[in-house]
Amino acid sequence: MKTANFMARGRQHRGVLRDGMLIDAAGEAHHPDEVQFLLPVNPGKVIALALNYADHNAELGFKTPEEPVMFLKPNTSLLPHGGTVEYPRGAQFMHYEVELGIVIGRDARRVKASDAEAYIGGYTIANDLVVRDYVSNYYRPPMRAKGWDTFGPLGPYLVSADEVPDPYNLGLRAFVNGELRQEGNTRDMILRGPELIEFMSRFMTLQAGDVILTGTPKGVSHVKPGDVMRLEIDGLGALENDVGWESEDAEPLIAQEGQRI
Repeated sequence: MKTANFMARGRQHRGVLRDGMLIDAAGEAHHPDEVQFLLPVNPGKVIALALNYADHNAELGFKTPEEPVMFLKPNTSLLPHGGTVEYPRGAQFMHYEVELGIVIGRDARRVKASDAEAYIGGYTIANDLVVRDYVSNYYRPPMRAKGWDTFGPLGPYLVSADEVPDPYNLGLRAFVNGELRQEGNTRDMILRGPELIEFMSRFMTLQAGDVILTGTPKGVSHVKPGDVMRLEIDGLGALENDVGWESEDAEPLIAQEGQRI
């Protein structure tokens, strides 16, 4: 089942996608192109994984880490399908990252990998945007690189786990202005969902609605204001967001080694 939160005719709805239409609680049909999408879930926290595809690690010149490299994506970074990503003033290199998002279905603490599937409520598409200017050492949490407002688009749908029989054999694609820029498959993940849930739930409670971002394959490239990003994952739909300038009164921040971005 694919569900979405959206605004239509001034009211907020939660609908089920059937035959290409969103059906709300009253049974009324809404065309997806005629609604304003909201976030598919409202997570208490978003835990993101870096360097979880070997080809992407090679692309960046990093070695594959010996254990998961994690960071928190602030909730202020979250953005629904159709929202505008703000390009920071002065940034030199901002790129998209198409990722499978795992949505926790019920609270999980000290869960073994063999039992973890029962704690997965569904899946969604995520775009883990980053200002690459700020990333030089993955041992430092990349909050300034990945934590900007609007840098965490999610959606458009929450797809229930029963509708994704094999989440580790899904094609991932990222298009910029209609051009295919990134392509991979979730089968190439280094650590999969059950292993991540076991690792994370050993020291913190994963709560219902939390989202785990599982990393991205190779193929990242620069985007700029005016670009439109379309991210696809087999069976999950397509997440689309345009890029616009940050407010004119925003001063560029000082990057590493005293350089402005």
